Amino acid sequence: MQYICDAPGAKTWFRIETEGEAALESDTMSHAVEKHFRHAWEAAANSYRAASSPFIERNIGLKAHVQRAMPLFLTLRDAEGQALATAMLPPGGEDDRHFRIIIVGPENRDPYPEHGEAIHALGQHFGLTLDRDRCFPYR
Repeated sequence: MQYICDAPGAKTWFRIETEGEAALESDTMSHAVEKHFRHAWEAAANSYRAASSPFIERNIGLKAHVQRAMPLFLTLRDAEGQALATAMLPPGGEDDRHFRIIIVGPENRDPYPEHGEAIHALGQHFGLTLDRDRCFPYR
């Protein structure tokens, strides 16, 4: 996981970087982030075009391309490392009105009542408005 930013209440946002981390998040939070991560990784990998043709060098830039092209998958953790919320933001964390931002808590519950300040801090970090009406898909 990659550190992203701190949030009020001794909480921290991290980027989920591997399928294994996504699987752990799915198990811990009882939701399907692993499935969405895998689909996004595959779509980004399929869009990769190698800069060189030699077989050995062909995939040198693949990982960097995938990380730029796929949505950001993030986890909010407390000081003990316990997962509190999961977010999916547009690639690069850049505003994209056509992208469906999703932020959920354990078992897809609403994280805003308990972690609204931390979600706001994430939004400030990326320059995004992460309000409940836009980001929480289960009303």
